[in-house]
Amino acid sequence: MDVDRTPDAPPSFHAAPPWFHAALADRPEHRDTMVNGANVHLRCWGETHQPGLVLVHGGSAHSGWWDHIAPLLAQHRRVVAVDLSGHGDSAARDAYDITLWAREVVAAAEAGGIGRPFHVAGHSMGGWVTAQTGAEFGDRLTGLTIIDSPLNDHPPEERKARPVRVHPDRETILGRFRTLPPQDVLLPYVRRHVAEESVRAVDGGWTWKFDPTITVPHTPLRGILPRIDRPTSFLRAEHGLVPPTMADEIRSLLRPHSMLVDLPDAGHHPMLDRPLTLVTALRTILATTGRP
Repeated sequence: MDVDRTPDAPPSFHAAPPWFHAALADRPEHRDTMVNGANVHLRCWGETHQPGLVLVHGGSAHSGWWDHIAPLLAQHRRVVAVDLSGHGDSAARDAYDITLWAREVVAAAEAGGIGRPFHVAGHSMGGWVTAQTGAEFGDRLTGLTIIDSPLNDHPPEERKARPVRVHPDRETILGRFRTLPPQDVLLPYVRRHVAEESVRAVDGGWTWKFDPTITVPHTPLRGILPRIDRPTSFLRAEHGLVPPTMADEIRSLLRPHSMLVDLPDAGHHPMLDRPLTLVTALRTILATTGRP
């Protein structure tokens, strides 16, 4: 079906460029695996015999944030996007631990058909998880990429635990989709797709997929980076959460043969405002550090 001619498609989706439609047409394969008693969901693209890449979302997000990014990286690569427990279509836990999330990243790679060392890339809180994966499971990696993750003691997506809120209908909850931290520019067609993948029907209406009671473990990136012995790349969003002074400190913590690159005119969530810039940066990194 030509989605541009679907009568009930939202106007913002009609205005999406051809590359976006083509990316979403490359639908992921959905799989599940068990990690420490909880179901972990993942999305997969590309052929299993190709080098592997695992993508890790930020706090309160999910694997669908990569739906328009992953297909552009999967031509010569097996790409897996994971829903960390407490997020997306994965199960909630009584408590969350960043090392356990790192174990979920490794398990997702295995469940997704990646049978050899792989590259892992994570955004924001997912960058902390990516770094922890490098520190704890470095022998499983060829390299890692951290996307605009600050050195702060508290993750940028941290929010107070609160009860599950139910919205009366789907359009109401989709209209309330916001990023945390807030971002001025969100491409409307990307925002719509990500929002649609972020909700689920429950008794009495619709709610968000993430666990609203989640408390993100406080493991500052500052203490993790020196433990990593794999090639590490840091992508800093120009209008994100890493000011130049913090970037200098991050650069000093990275091992030799690592790099820090600015994404021009990008907000903290570059997959929502500068997706092709993000793809270009990741392609470049993978071409130099992503192969065994």
